Amino acid sequence: MIRHILIFGTIAGLIVGSVLFGTGVTILHDVTPTIGMAIGYTSMLVAFSMIFIAIKRQRDIVQGGVIRFLPALGMGLGITIVAGIFYVLAWEGVLAVTGFDFMAGYVEADLDAMRAAGADAAAIARRSAELNAMMAGYDNPLYRMPLTFTEIAPVGAVISLISAALLANPRFLPAR
Repeated sequence: MIRHILIFGTIAGLIVGSVLFGTGVTILHDVTPTIGMAIGYTSMLVAFSMIFIAIKRQRDIVQGGVIRFLPALGMGLGITIVAGIFYVLAWEGVLAVTGFDFMAGYVEADLDAMRAAGADAAAIARRSAELNAMMAGYDNPLYRMPLTFTEIAPVGAVISLISAALLANPRFLPAR
């Protein structure tokens, strides 16, 4: 099972990592944050289809048509971890290649949104101090890398739960 986790996790990681790196070095500055998030989460869903495929393959070919929920979930979470590592490395690559100051743009957009919503000066000042502290931490890779991992991990966890729940039932898409 470990071998399949590494294989399918690598495939998923290459999918999500290549999309992240490709868009990060080419169109990152030209798209709105909404479009960027749509591209990112769509690539995660496509990449994490490997979780479903891997669990189904494990169930039907390796284990003779039966897999329990917890081993299936563990397999999905393992694939998520491997793909997440690729995702983090791709983001680090984007930052290294482009010199993109993500946090400065994030802070500016967040404070602009507060101003547009009519927040008072004290609330904006509090949020600004909070974001500036986060920006200082973001310069440290040991802070930034786990934070980046938390972008992809919940998506993989949800896909793992759904896939494990569905495929634990041997009557769901049975092997032919």
